[in-house]
Amino acid sequence: MGVADLADYPWDAVAPYAARARQHPGGIVDLSIGSPVDPTPAVVARALSAATDAHAYPQTVGTPALREAVAAWFARRRAVPGLTPADVLPSIGSKELVALLPLLLGLGPGDIVVHPRAAYPTYEVGARLVGATPVAADDPGEWPEATRLVWINSPGNPDGRVWDVAALRAAVAHARRLGAVLASDECYAELGWDAPWDAEPVPSALDPRVTEGDLTGILSAYSLSKQSNLAGYRAAFLAGDPAILARLLTARKHLGLMLPQPIQAAMVAALSDDAHVAEQKERYRARRNRLKPAVEAAGFRIDRSEAGLYLWATEGRDAWESLARLADLGILAGPGHFYGDHFPQHVRFSLTASDERIAAAAERLHAR
Repeated sequence: MGVADLADYPWDAVAPYAARARQHPGGIVDLSIGSPVDPTPAVVARALSAATDAHAYPQTVGTPALREAVAAWFARRRAVPGLTPADVLPSIGSKELVALLPLLLGLGPGDIVVHPRAAYPTYEVGARLVGATPVAADDPGEWPEATRLVWINSPGNPDGRVWDVAALRAAVAHARRLGAVLASDECYAELGWDAPWDAEPVPSALDPRVTEGDLTGILSAYSLSKQSNLAGYRAAFLAGDPAILARLLTARKHLGLMLPQPIQAAMVAALSDDAHVAEQKERYRARRNRLKPAVEAAGFRIDRSEAGLYLWATEGRDAWESLARLADLGILAGPGHFYGDHFPQHVRFSLTASDERIAAAAERLHAR
């Protein structure tokens, strides 16, 4: 299979509902795609501006300053001490990393890539791109023997599921028994809402309580798009098993996958400043507190959603029917069909809209 064989881009199917929502007298409230709407922090923008004299090719491995900043961030924010620059590799956003990881690991026909049942679709795209077989399974006991890569997503997109330390330990142990790489997509880790994640950090797959000091076969992917409003910067990184990272580095050198030097400088600034992260989290908390009761008042049941940027909800009917009802209120959401075959009656509401648009959505849902 090649890129030309991939299915049509799924979000194109939402266009008629978006057009319908735009007819609302108060305008559309787009809660479909989780693209940040708040400003890039000034500390980051200043660092980018100061680094614009980037006349030389950047190194694929990243600057020492960036890799050191990532390691320090893991120690300070994720309770993962002891990482070295050899344990870190930057990427051009996290989506290309997710899509290309099966290729860069050398997977192909006959190999299985496991991903969550409610899943960001790029996990499956990456598997199909190399002719591997994607399998949706949350329970490690359901992972097939031919599994070579396991994606877990904590907090999950779209469902907000968090894997606690015990679940992560079990997943790592099972992946190692299978001889599989376990890749943990942790891009929403700063956004914990419900107990216990309102009071303690969402754990990483690299947490010493999970690894017991052994990073073998474990990777953690992270993006600054959500915590720092850097989606447009394409700023992300991978950390974990240094032997795997060395293989990925060689492949990425051949492919020319280099993060621009000014972006690397901006990432150092973002990773070194916790104040803007706390401010952004409070914005999302206020939006969630406004939107969640309104969604429930409109007849939806919210499942999981204990962390992350979304409300994962159902009113017990096909998601396309729910999208139509919401579109008549001028609200656009994401259909569960896009996140696998297991949740056709769910919709995803994003918190990435302005305060004014979230308030408008809440008022319309209450007055339905």
